[in-house]
Amino acid sequence: MQENASPVEGLAAAAESATRYVSVDALRGFDMFWIVGAEGFVGALNEASGGKGFLQAVATQFDHAEWIGFRFYDLIFPLFVFLVGVATVFSLDKIIAKHGMKAAHIRIFKRFVLLYLLGIFYYGGMARVWPEIRLVGVLQRLALCYLFTSLLYCHLRVRGLVAVFVVILVGYWAALTFVAARVPGHFDPNTPAVASYEQGRNLTHYIDYHFLPGRRWDGDWDPEGILSTLPAVASCLLGVFAGLLITKKEVPDQRKVAYLAAAGLLMLGLGYLWGLQFPIIKKIWTSSYVLVAGGYSCLLLALFYQVVDIWKFRVWTRPFIWIGSNALAIYMADNLIDFDKIASRFVGGNIEIAIDPYGPLLLAAMYVVLICLFARYLYNKKIFIRI
Repeated sequence: MQENASPVEGLAAAAESATRYVSVDALRGFDMFWIVGAEGFVGALNEASGGKGFLQAVATQFDHAEWIGFRFYDLIFPLFVFLVGVATVFSLDKIIAKHGMKAAHIRIFKRFVLLYLLGIFYYGGMARVWPEIRLVGVLQRLALCYLFTSLLYCHLRVRGLVAVFVVILVGYWAALTFVAARVPGHFDPNTPAVASYEQGRNLTHYIDYHFLPGRRWDGDWDPEGILSTLPAVASCLLGVFAGLLITKKEVPDQRKVAYLAAAGLLMLGLGYLWGLQFPIIKKIWTSSYVLVAGGYSCLLLALFYQVVDIWKFRVWTRPFIWIGSNALAIYMADNLIDFDKIASRFVGGNIEIAIDPYGPLLLAAMYVVLICLFARYLYNKKIFIRI
């Protein structure tokens, strides 16, 4: 595919010979693994050890940075957004090649609506009384990122996608850097409003406070709020770029790994450098955060692609593949099924007391085992819940 060619042109042959990239499923499962309970195991291990030393430092990485900064757990969500972009290339290429652009648009809007409604259901559905219904959240942000990224992918050439990516990052930086805004009640009203990246002083929080209806996760604003969805779309576009690279048949696999690694290192350098002026803040998804998270995402994809798809060393990835192949089902099941209570039926009660202080650790381990067994059952029965 030429650089200035449309990403959806000339895909019929590619669709016929489409390859299943196991590395992408494995990386998606690795990401989801930490979302659905593995971080609880790390926390329990830290508590059992007395909460000090090396394990304490590791456990700290499994909690979000309070405001400015970047920890491992701050990578989990943008990595998933990145992988949505990668998968967008695979799925839309096939649909457009076989059924045309109209079918692709129907698929995009149908998937967006279903995913968005699942997000509302995840946070309590319509059982909550307005204004306690949460209109934004993890699945809602994924739905919006998928919608905008997919439409851009269908209608822009590669250079156009790059231009949109740059405009989003620079435009978001300019808005937060030069527009003075603050949420009433959070700072002294007698002091003049200035452009700021502080909580309650920034434009993102101001827009959420005035224009975001329903329940907000952080009271007056939401980490998945209105304006910060734009740079999240940029994170998804990074996944599209990675997906376009992976599907290039004329590029040798080893060179793909090198390109992904080089891009990852470059984005890390640019992101941390930009972060000196425009701080790395997950809760408002700053442009520097997009680059840092995208850099780590590219490096992880390069590693998984090398080990899983090139070397074909896959035994260790089986639990990740089980989870990654059914990520949405596992995410919803973790919300709807009380795996904690089920785990306690096996190793709670007297067993937990008898091995104190390791009882919570055993419960956390049992929780993870149950999630993996559930994912394995779905995988072996070929039950794949997708929308």
